[in-house]
Amino acid sequence: MTDAVPPGKVRVRLDLSYDGKDFSGWARQRGRRTVQQEIEDAVRVVLRLGRRDGDGDEIADAAVELTVAGRTDAGVHARGQVAHVDLPEPVWAEHGGQLLRRLAGRLPMDVRVWRVAAAPEHFNARFSAIWRRYSYRVSDHPGGVDPLLRTHVLWHNWPLDVDAMNAAAQHLLGEHDFAAYCKKREGATTIRTLQRLHWERHPDGVLEATVQADAFCHNMVRSLVGAMLFVGDGHRPPEWPGEVLAKQVRDSAVHVVRPHGLTLEEVGYPPDGELAARNSAARNRRSLPGAGTGTGVSRAGCCG
Repeated sequence: MTDAVPPGKVRVRLDLSYDGKDFSGWARQRGRRTVQQEIEDAVRVVLRLGRRDGDGDEIADAAVELTVAGRTDAGVHARGQVAHVDLPEPVWAEHGGQLLRRLAGRLPMDVRVWRVAAAPEHFNARFSAIWRRYSYRVSDHPGGVDPLLRTHVLWHNWPLDVDAMNAAAQHLLGEHDFAAYCKKREGATTIRTLQRLHWERHPDGVLEATVQADAFCHNMVRSLVGAMLFVGDGHRPPEWPGEVLAKQVRDSAVHVVRPHGLTLEEVGYPPDGELAARNSAARNRRSLPGAGTGTGVSRAGCCG
């Protein structure tokens, strides 16, 4: 697999955000509204990249295909998502300067593109990323969640101990096989490096978890949050999430919390001169030290 841009094309980076409430996730799905579909269709229309069939009906140009840093699930939000698309050089030269404003006029209000720029050599929105940072927001107020925040904050109907949850988080940091906290996918590794996991309570009473890793496997963030909420409300001791992790088997007590509290906040990339090396490393098979060869792509991970 190569990161070379096809001849006659220019790779364009898009920084974007969206409210996931009314989307069936990032990836295109037949018959469902998705973020990828909305943006690809908007790019095709504003750059006039469509073509017409024999009946004069417009059909999509397959060249408009976004690659994203992390595919989010239905209902998950993003503030700092990154994607790239390869566009014909003449089209970019003629229309690139107006693409951002034109997208603003075409896209629905629940998805916005904030920056459009030619990407550096070897840039790949997915494989070049060195970390993804998510937040998850919870309210334990006995009256429920502020109605104006209800689509971004989970209500937990038990008082939560932030110190206990942060103690639990210490047992999860570092490189591990997170099979106990991931929905398994054929041929994909569940080995990840969890770089940061910390809870704080804001002045309005909302608890926010910051979760950062080189990549995430399917349902990983929401499962980790579910385990720590069980600790925070006193149902399990702080050591329990680490014990579950060590067993590498799904525990029925670990609940995958609802998606609406989760937001992809930021994606990190290395300096331009390190992009090619990063892409290669991200595609390597990965295993824990002393565990032999792992399976699947190591760090190009998916969703929280």
